[in-house]
Amino acid sequence: MGKSMRLDKFLTEMKCGSRSEVKERIRKGSACVDGQAVLDPGFKVDPDRMRITLNGAAVGWAETEYYMLNKPPGVVSATEDGLHTTVVDLITDSKRKDLFPVGRLDIDTEGLLLITNDGALAHRLLSPNRKVDKVYLAHVTGRLPEDVRERFAEGLVLKDGTALRPASLTFLKEPREAGETAAKALLTIREGKFHQVKRMFEAVGGTVVYLKRISMGPLSLDETLKPGRYRALTQDELRSLERV
Repeated sequence: MGKSMRLDKFLTEMKCGSRSEVKERIRKGSACVDGQAVLDPGFKVDPDRMRITLNGAAVGWAETEYYMLNKPPGVVSATEDGLHTTVVDLITDSKRKDLFPVGRLDIDTEGLLLITNDGALAHRLLSPNRKVDKVYLAHVTGRLPEDVRERFAEGLVLKDGTALRPASLTFLKEPREAGETAAKALLTIREGKFHQVKRMFEAVGGTVVYLKRISMGPLSLDETLKPGRYRALTQDELRSLERV
């Protein structure tokens, strides 16, 4: 880290309790720094160089954390929600308490979601000016026009007049092959407007009945992750994100 921070701030960030709870525990002598009890919540520590314990248990330090989550349906892309489980709730063994999802997936949408506390990376991935590819697998019912690929590629205008950037559509199962069941397609977009994928297909007469994000920039969903499961990003994945 290279700079000091207050002991109570460090313990709070590392999910050891609320700021007031942590202060009380420090004042009661529960915290030690390099083996010495510290009673001052404002005591300056450098977690990279000092061993910090609370009730005898070492408290690990992580300045930034990065997790790949396969978001399941029924979970909201938020840090807290009074009604539903959030994607952050699913990350049970993180050190930090300030994690957030990079972008949003609708409650019924599945797939790749990056959970981190790296605000600069989130900005780079979500900024429309960066034109970061986001690829979705969509199952679509309804009669789609023959020129749907061309219309998406030109930049679709939604029913409310919203103009979209060009997008790439590839059918894995053509609409005419689908019969009564859904067509299957890969859609690549470079922005992230509200309900964008669903609204794009609605604009051309289709209804999305299943949606899963499979990649975002250089990051692709680990297919071994079942819905609701997650893992830390690999060093190769982190390096690829640095180039975004």
